[in-house]
Amino acid sequence: MKTKTPSDSVAISTEIVLPNDTNTLGNLMGGRLLHWMDITAAIAAHRHCGRVVVTAAVNNVAFTHPIKLGDIVTVQAKISRSFNSSMEVFIDVWVEDNFRNKKIKSNEAIYTFVAVDQLGNPIHVPELVPESEEEKDRYAGALRRRQLSLILAGKMKAADATELKALFMGEKS
Repeated sequence: MKTKTPSDSVAISTEIVLPNDTNTLGNLMGGRLLHWMDITAAIAAHRHCGRVVVTAAVNNVAFTHPIKLGDIVTVQAKISRSFNSSMEVFIDVWVEDNFRNKKIKSNEAIYTFVAVDQLGNPIHVPELVPESEEEKDRYAGALRRRQLSLILAGKMKAADATELKALFMGEKS
């Protein structure tokens, strides 16, 4: 299976916040943003593996700044690491500031997708080779995040989490 880079998977979507997308304070509802992020991340995962993908987890979401009615929102997703059949997707959310003519990062999230065959069984995905420093940092962090998730789910013993032990205890495997 051919290796891929994060740039091979980039997916970008743009939305305008309409009245039916907001809460009573005029801010974008978190659920609507999660929906937009899920769709964009699924496209990135599909671009990486070329197969049907399903959302396995929403690992982290940071709602840093409120997004207001009328704002133009750009959601950018790309694979940060692939494993056997799963892919971690890092999502950055930007809001256009038309007064200052720039984009402001308002949110970020990390989702996990699994590639499946026509029967819904997990299948192998291509290896990911990061290129930029940011991609390398996200790639390295993905293994630690995965090990923590597996421990919390009871699928891995803490003693086997080599990356977490190295991070917290200075141990190398």
